[in-house]
Amino acid sequence: MNWKFFIARRIYRSKEGKEEVSKPAVRIAMAGIAIGLAVMIVSVAVVIGFKHQVRDKVIGMGADIVVSGIDGADLYQVNPIVAEDSLLDVFRGISGITHVQRFSTKPGMIMTSDNFQGMIVKGVAQEYDWTYLKAHLQEGAIPAFSDSAASNSVLVSRSVADKLSLKLGDRMFTYFVEDNIRARRLTVSGIFQTNFSAFDDFFLITDLYTVNRLNNWLPDQAGGIELGVGEYGKTGAVNDEVRLALGDKTDRYGEPYCSRTAEELYPQIFAWLDLLDTNVWVILILMTGVAGFTMISGLLIIILERTNMIGVLKALGADNASVRRIFLTFSVFLIGRGMLWGNAVGLGLCCIQYFLEPVKLDPATYYVSAVPVELHLGWVVLLNICTLLVSVLMLVGPSYLISRIHPAKSIRFE
Repeated sequence: MNWKFFIARRIYRSKEGKEEVSKPAVRIAMAGIAIGLAVMIVSVAVVIGFKHQVRDKVIGMGADIVVSGIDGADLYQVNPIVAEDSLLDVFRGISGITHVQRFSTKPGMIMTSDNFQGMIVKGVAQEYDWTYLKAHLQEGAIPAFSDSAASNSVLVSRSVADKLSLKLGDRMFTYFVEDNIRARRLTVSGIFQTNFSAFDDFFLITDLYTVNRLNNWLPDQAGGIELGVGEYGKTGAVNDEVRLALGDKTDRYGEPYCSRTAEELYPQIFAWLDLLDTNVWVILILMTGVAGFTMISGLLIIILERTNMIGVLKALGADNASVRRIFLTFSVFLIGRGMLWGNAVGLGLCCIQYFLEPVKLDPATYYVSAVPVELHLGWVVLLNICTLLVSVLMLVGPSYLISRIHPAKSIRFE
């Protein structure tokens, strides 16, 4: 067995049961490592979970990529584009696209006997992917919407239903103001809640046929085409393929096609999510610094306490590098023990929040009702490796104090 490793292990195990000056310092150093690692695990888990949940809400109520007219990024009352089957087939043939669906929108107003509210009605056809909305449907059922017949049914959010005192099966009047006022009476067939206020507070879902009629559009026209991408990380590359397929094309009525990703359509939301990455890096740097400096103080105290032993080892022929390696190995034992506790605390807190959700949030502000957490083995292992490496590297410099200790003086040191 390596004699340096043997001595380091003996020092680590011999601290038990002795009244040593270094014991409080060692415990503080291990506590610093444990707290720092636990905070890092919780911080990364919360930020990743929050980013993914908000991103999924944005994409779930829309799409990864939207093809629309050139003004489709700013207005809900847009110029239509021709969304014929041949164009949809082109998109379906692009690698990475998993779903293609048409939609149209129309701004208007809902009025009841004692209240009113502005809204945007979104029309969808039979190919619409209901996976996300079904997961957030609280009451009722999703009707069979199409582009060839009016359903006279509508899905409303819980926030709209509460504001206007609407219940399942209620009939409500919607009004659309242009040159003259047009009205439609729709029946509430379902109530959903996504906690995404940017959508819940304004959008109603009905059939594509009704919205196109309100817009005075032709049957082959739509407000846009939503494209689902199988892997979010490939959205940019897929969008480039979509733009390449569209080229400089215009539809038969002269309207140019424009393709945008969700990040381009909602830049303020994704910029906010990107800002969270900066906060995480600040936390990681601070916690790593705290853990490293507590270990430095602990190592210096241990070296001073073991001055006599260091002198004996040098007198027996050990060089400075070997003695430094003994104490660095001993420090790795302490760091490992602190990391073990840090993992237990950090992962334990994440599991409690994931399964029990004791920490709640205001969904009107944060888009989620509880603090989200998301754990991945890869980044947990990476955090542990980085914590260990940074902590050990921070101890290399202070370990050179050993070279200043002279055997003749240190053997007599008490």
